[in-house]
Amino acid sequence: MTPPLRDRFGVVLRVDFYKPEDLQTIVVRSARLLKIPIKKGGAFEIARRARGTPRVANRLLRRVRDFAEVEADGIITGEVAGHALDMLEVDDQGLDKMDRHIMLTIIEKFDGGPIGLDSLSAAVSEEKDTLEDVYEPFLIQKGYIKRTPRGRVATKRAYLHFGIQIKEQEALIQQKLF
Repeated sequence: MTPPLRDRFGVVLRVDFYKPEDLQTIVVRSARLLKIPIKKGGAFEIARRARGTPRVANRLLRRVRDFAEVEADGIITGEVAGHALDMLEVDDQGLDKMDRHIMLTIIEKFDGGPIGLDSLSAAVSEEKDTLEDVYEPFLIQKGYIKRTPRGRVATKRAYLHFGIQIKEQEALIQQKLF
């Protein structure tokens, strides 16, 4: 939202990502409205992988429902949700295929960064606006990448997520950048 538009409101609020417990409540409610049989563990598994966003949680719920109808008698349990989300390539941290592609591109093709947005956009074949508005906020808030004046940099946490050893030289470069 632009500053002039934001100034027109009497109260300026900051919206954070939802906690998994709050998303679990949303998933259970959505499942009830859609008449989807779901267990508490299934709702929580979907919630914790939903990137802190109700829209994502509801999208994952519908995909897990489809899996459960074919593979698990239509009932979403924690185990069923886990299998379905693994098949959808949404990992335990809520990172999807594109999140991992972005991080691995920075790490492997650009030696951990820094890499400019234009170059990153070209390297992962995604629009700059989509990277900035959809993927980066979650990756930055979770500590996987950082935005610096010189470009995007993969953090130690990103390397650890993939089990990749940070090279001594890259560690020194990161220390100088921050």
